[in-house]
Amino acid sequence: MRAIQISEVKTLKAIDIDPPSAPGPGMALVKTHRMGVCGTDVSCYLGKFPFFDFPRIPGHELGVEVVSVGDGVKNVKAGDACSIEPYMNCGECYPCRRGAINCCQNLKVIGVMCDGGLCESFLVRADKLHPSSKLTFDQLALVETLAIGCHANDRGAPTGGDHTLIIGMGPIGLSTLEFARLTDAEVSVMDMNPARLEFVEKNYGIKNTVLFKGDGSEIDRMKQLTGGDMYQVITDATGNKHSMSGAFQYLAPTGSLVYVGITTEELTFRHPVMHRPEATIKASRNAMPGDFTRIISLIEDGTINTDPWITHRTSFDGVLDDFESFTKPETGVIKAIIEVA
Repeated sequence: MRAIQISEVKTLKAIDIDPPSAPGPGMALVKTHRMGVCGTDVSCYLGKFPFFDFPRIPGHELGVEVVSVGDGVKNVKAGDACSIEPYMNCGECYPCRRGAINCCQNLKVIGVMCDGGLCESFLVRADKLHPSSKLTFDQLALVETLAIGCHANDRGAPTGGDHTLIIGMGPIGLSTLEFARLTDAEVSVMDMNPARLEFVEKNYGIKNTVLFKGDGSEIDRMKQLTGGDMYQVITDATGNKHSMSGAFQYLAPTGSLVYVGITTEELTFRHPVMHRPEATIKASRNAMPGDFTRIISLIEDGTINTDPWITHRTSFDGVLDDFESFTKPETGVIKAIIEVA
């Protein structure tokens, strides 16, 4: 069976692997139709992701078809089109017992800590499948990205009257925006790429855009947008240590700063920048099962329009040639989709 592996830093390899066996109890055999290329996949490819070991078959943003199911499986059946919740939690550790399965101490994320879906078919826990009779495989492959933003927005929890700022308009920042705009908060977005700000204004109608130039002009713009109050909730989706360390200067007193982007590097800041405003710092990791259910419904009823998301596309056979271009922001990539089948 064909698969593609990240074998070492900046190296993809086409490999042959044994086909999966019949699914056991609680398991499902699925066929991969679509894989979304995530910022995590790019970081893994570049050797920058902290939880990744080489070699590994990537793929955790997936639109799949159920081929067969094992004993005891009731939530899906053969022929169902599904999104995959790729977080394989143990169900027994302290965070799992508290319901925080996204922070499982024994967590295995498929495509990151164990092999993923960039192959013809594979076995997966059936309870991690979220079916839809209406969504396309392209749309199903986008659900996991949106779930990351859904959870990040829940961590910040902006409400009516709040000014909220999302830093970084890559896929995770955009997914956070999808849910921030559904609140009554006043939303601003910041990026250093004017094209991404234009994309947000065109597709989401967001007028409160801030271009980061590194000269402090962004602060003047933020004061203008917030009447001088600055931001009660900030979500940093950049994964850039400089942005993440510097985000405190945009925070309103008693505000919250949420890190959804991830970096392997140290963050440094002087304690007064968080002490003076009595700031709250939060991390946002993965997503929750209910996020997937909610997102599928929001796409089905048209609240979330996924059409603008997919800017690049390649076939399974084209991955080796095309993947490098998906790592380069200058290509205008928002989300690339791999047509596996």
